[in-house]
Amino acid sequence: MFIDTHTHLYVPEFDKDRPEVMAHAIEAGVSHFVLPAIDSNFTQAMHALHTQYPERVSMMMGLHPTHVGGNYEQEMAHVKAQLATGKYVAVGEIGIDLYWDTSTLSLQQKAFHQQIQWALDYDLPIVIHCREAFKEVFEALGDYRTEKLRGIFHCFTGTEDDAQKAISFNMLLGIGGVVTFKNGKIDQFLSNIPLENIVLETDAPYLAPVPYRGKRNESAYLPLIAQKAADLYGVSVESLAAQTTANARKLFELN
Repeated sequence: MFIDTHTHLYVPEFDKDRPEVMAHAIEAGVSHFVLPAIDSNFTQAMHALHTQYPERVSMMMGLHPTHVGGNYEQEMAHVKAQLATGKYVAVGEIGIDLYWDTSTLSLQQKAFHQQIQWALDYDLPIVIHCREAFKEVFEALGDYRTEKLRGIFHCFTGTEDDAQKAISFNMLLGIGGVVTFKNGKIDQFLSNIPLENIVLETDAPYLAPVPYRGKRNESAYLPLIAQKAADLYGVSVESLAAQTTANARKLFELN
């Protein structure tokens, strides 16, 4: 059984066939789905999916770095109020993205710092979105290095050095469709990273693995990611599934 530790199943891309998408994923062996937040516009849809599948769906709360903008203060107030309800298993996805927009860097940093602090206040893991910003993300994490700091580098695309540094901050690496890409690069060193330090994710509807690259991603494709990772590690897909599922259960405190 697999846990998809990062899937946006509540977004409009799934509005026409969400029940079928869920059924396909469950049939493929995905037993649990962890939903990352984006901004307040998606909270209601995320809650609706959780209500529909309360045993299978867990939620995160946070402000996505690419959604940090003019209404920053209202969005952060929303995150703070939602975290106070105690309904969430992590603060995420949060972080820094310098691929789409560098002009909001200072605001992104402010939001990231505040949300890391809230995660520590509530003793929750963080789930980090890091795109072309490893230096900035590691600098921020350095200000909060405690035993309570823990989480996932979602969609990890860094170097082996970045991976080791992330692990030193008590972070797991989120391994998704990129591991199946010819130019993904993480396949070159992934097997050097202990299995205890990775979890599986799809980031659906984005970043579909080969042979679906460029199409809408689904949680049902998680076994394709698992098979590629198992091949790289030279282990059975069953043993990889067991370890990564155990890692996710421990981090998110899932039953």
